[in-house]
Amino acid sequence: MAIEIRPAASFDDVRTLVGPKRPDANVCWCLSYRIPSKENLALAGPARGERVAQLVRQDPAPGVLAYDDGSDVVGWAAVHPRADTSFARNRRIPHVDDVDVWSVWCIRVRPGYRGRGISHDLLRGAVEFARGHGAPAIEGYPVDNDGKKVDLTMAYVGTRALFEQAGFVKAADTTSVLNGFPRVLMRLDLR
Repeated sequence: MAIEIRPAASFDDVRTLVGPKRPDANVCWCLSYRIPSKENLALAGPARGERVAQLVRQDPAPGVLAYDDGSDVVGWAAVHPRADTSFARNRRIPHVDDVDVWSVWCIRVRPGYRGRGISHDLLRGAVEFARGHGAPAIEGYPVDNDGKKVDLTMAYVGTRALFEQAGFVKAADTTSVLNGFPRVLMRLDLR
């Protein structure tokens, strides 16, 4: 299986990974951290998908997608400048310094494709995407689960081990907890 990572330029492919089965459902669409909280809470049903369609048309794209053998979309990673996300104002996730870092906050692999290392490909792709857009550094906020199982619905943030394997180092503790595990701020210098 050859995995290709591309910018998330196809709304249909993004919808396949993060959209609901029913268009009127109020699922995340990976907007929770990407847009201001008030806007996120105000959007309902189809308006959520319409907002994602707007983001897909922007440059840079709202993330990257993984394709199996170049055709089937199998994974998603949200990555964007931290200043344009709710992490810019998040009190639980600290700012390490004044560098204009990018954030990667959601990694999702479709059922049936999990356990094949695609999350590693997605994280590498997110790093290259940020680097290609001039990011001086990139951060992630995974759980520090010490090898324990993470509930699949909460695994979207990744694990400390995943980020360490991609060359990230722990830059700070956070006061954020997800699924009973503390989240840590992991960082990779791109200069």
